[in-house]
Amino acid sequence: MTSGPVASTAVEQDTRIETTGIEIVTPDKRTAKPRDLFWPWFAANISVFGISYASFVYGFGVSFGQAAIVTVIGITLSFLTCGVIALAGKRGSAPTMILSRAPFGVRGQKVPGVFSYLISMGWETFLAIMAVLATATIFTRLGWGGGTGTKVVAMLVVAALIVSASVAGYHLIMKLQSVLTWVTGAVTVAYIVLTVGEIDLSAAAQLPSGSAQSMIGALVMVLTGFGLGWVNIAADWSRYQRRDASGGAIVFWNTFGGAIAPIVLVVYGLALIGTRPDLMAGIEVDPIGTLATLLPTWFLVPFLIAAVLALVSGAVLGIYSSGLTLLSLGLKVKRPVAAGIDGTILTIGAIWVVFFAEDFLGPFQSFLITLGVPIAAWAGIAMADVVLRRKDYDEQALFDATGRYGRWNWSSIVLMAVASVVGWGLVINNFAAEAAWNNWQGYLLGPLGLGGRDGDWAWANLGVLFALVIGFVGYVLLQRGAVRRQESGS
Repeated sequence: MTSGPVASTAVEQDTRIETTGIEIVTPDKRTAKPRDLFWPWFAANISVFGISYASFVYGFGVSFGQAAIVTVIGITLSFLTCGVIALAGKRGSAPTMILSRAPFGVRGQKVPGVFSYLISMGWETFLAIMAVLATATIFTRLGWGGGTGTKVVAMLVVAALIVSASVAGYHLIMKLQSVLTWVTGAVTVAYIVLTVGEIDLSAAAQLPSGSAQSMIGALVMVLTGFGLGWVNIAADWSRYQRRDASGGAIVFWNTFGGAIAPIVLVVYGLALIGTRPDLMAGIEVDPIGTLATLLPTWFLVPFLIAAVLALVSGAVLGIYSSGLTLLSLGLKVKRPVAAGIDGTILTIGAIWVVFFAEDFLGPFQSFLITLGVPIAAWAGIAMADVVLRRKDYDEQALFDATGRYGRWNWSSIVLMAVASVVGWGLVINNFAAEAAWNNWQGYLLGPLGLGGRDGDWAWANLGVLFALVIGFVGYVLLQRGAVRRQESGS
């Protein structure tokens, strides 16, 4: 007897609200092509916010050349992880966290599911906050206010866009993302044209080189700041792919769509901020508003619209998927209702941060970065499971605790716990002053001879990489036989 729905029977049109939730997408609805994956990933990552990441990369004390190398490698590898997870969506036609029941068990999936839900909600709330703050900053420069009234209106507009699109679901989102790609892409190109005169490559090239530790730290930051921030929802957008679609094409379009815009934007930002290091202080507080200071007044409004839409685009993907994750945790409501619940939580959280919290943004980001370690451990396990499997998932067993995937896979749960404990021991709290309660991390840096919390390796964030590798290698070693037995039906 199944514990959840197995197939969707409702007939949906592209113009109607998607009713398919966590159930298996039926063959008649699997009409997407691999190249369709380009649009949601490209649109969600073409935000000019990506330019500001150059400031964070330089924060590790690397040169322009070193920064460019870690940017290209880190962004590409990070979205490649999303491409691998997207293969699971094609093979199982279900959301990411439902497919995670294969390596964790039907009940055991709730362990990574909770972490996935929290980090998705957190980052999408952060994107909404950035959109509101950017609006206030640009309105102030235009002389149109920028105070509480502006923030209230901006919050209402941003929240309405995010909630309405996420409630409408997959079909509208895919159409929306294809439109946003052209709008935000055009404005981003215009931004580059208008600011390229600020760049002096000879000045950027004179920045001193950093150590190996600095490069590794910058690389891990790029990994976690881009693709690894999306990996826990990657299969949600490939579940509408045909089962006979090319796996290589799915990986390519997912990786290419997600990586190409950030690579261009961050490398451009490296040249820009390498020339204008004075921008770094402002970017720490208000990234998009600071970037807007380089623009002529007449371009501020289109820049603001494109910046906000790009942030909204990313938030929509996250809220849509967090609603699916909420359903996978056992909430008995329709998918649009779950998306609406998450949109409401996002709105309340963003309102609290923007209007009431005096010192919240730092601790909030510290909390989200801490969640990144167990998500990296989960990603390693999930990718290993995808690599080991040769057949499609057993659709019935994904919803049946007595099926081949079982209730709990304690090997995976313990492995994720071990990888997380090791990972937290090798990272430090990047917001030590604002979030002193989170300074317990980094406890392995001293015992392992890495210089302690104040050593050269402290800022390298090795824990994220270790959690990912431990999860992947551990699952391959411990579960290879189990996966073979599952696929043979024994």
